[in-house]
Amino acid sequence: MEHSPCNEVNTTRKAPEGAIGQVLIEALPYICKFEGKTFVIKYGGAAMKDSCLKNIFAQNVTLLRKVGIRIVLVHGGGDAITKTAEKLGIASRFLLGRRVTDEGMISVIQMTLAGKVNQDIVQLISQHGGKGVGVSGLDADTIKAMPHPNAEKLGLVGEVEQINTDYIDLLCGAGLIPVIAPIGFDDEGNIYNINADDAASSIAIALKAEKLIYVSDVEGIHVGERILKTICKAEAASFIEQGVISGGMIPKVLSAFKTLDSGVGKIHLIDGKAIHSLLLEIFTHDGVGTQFISEEEHEQSQTR
Repeated sequence: MEHSPCNEVNTTRKAPEGAIGQVLIEALPYICKFEGKTFVIKYGGAAMKDSCLKNIFAQNVTLLRKVGIRIVLVHGGGDAITKTAEKLGIASRFLLGRRVTDEGMISVIQMTLAGKVNQDIVQLISQHGGKGVGVSGLDADTIKAMPHPNAEKLGLVGEVEQINTDYIDLLCGAGLIPVIAPIGFDDEGNIYNINADDAASSIAIALKAEKLIYVSDVEGIHVGERILKTICKAEAASFIEQGVISGGMIPKVLSAFKTLDSGVGKIHLIDGKAIHSLLLEIFTHDGVGTQFISEEEHEQSQTR
């Protein structure tokens, strides 16, 4: 029978002591380097749906906080929203990759995203020894929003205008892990549905985060059969021109470099379906996904 990584207590197989020691030694300089730094993690994809992966992710996030890294978690939840809407007899429509959001749908989003989805994540973190706290973008004016440029067609879909970093810093300073549902508001009292990737990017920029990590169902940037360990803007532009990077990956890549240019230290794209991918990306030399790096860092790596 295949061994399940979520059922380790039932196996007699153990990693060699030397191997465990080597992993810990390799992680030590990264733990020292990142202590006290802020990581923003966008949580989505299969890692939010599979029970085993959900538990492993909660363990990983808790460990990161326990070693002194300030963690801010921004989550999606599109599938849960669609299912809840169906139960209430509300049809889901999408345009330009965004959910068309009327008054009925924004109520569903508030109920689902800022309710059950958010609190389930908080509970899992707590279960594994962490201290998560659920945050809606409406809480303490965390996410101030403005209408999306295509609001006439999309309805109550918004873009981030301002982030209340004081509140997030207060929570992080208290040893908590803010778990943020990407919902925003404006001065007129309108509530907006905000794309989780965009919210995570805006929060990372506002906090001047060391890292923004996208946990999704994508392994990284593929070139043929190879996953790029790092990519700089010039390389990305060339790959886009050649058609190596195409389709839905193009806006992800452009958004990543926009975030990098705005002062975030490094962007990571990792596969949430891979066991412990979050820890392996951060605490090992090779990593498991793709890092988006500056031109300067790329040049330095080429001359070493």
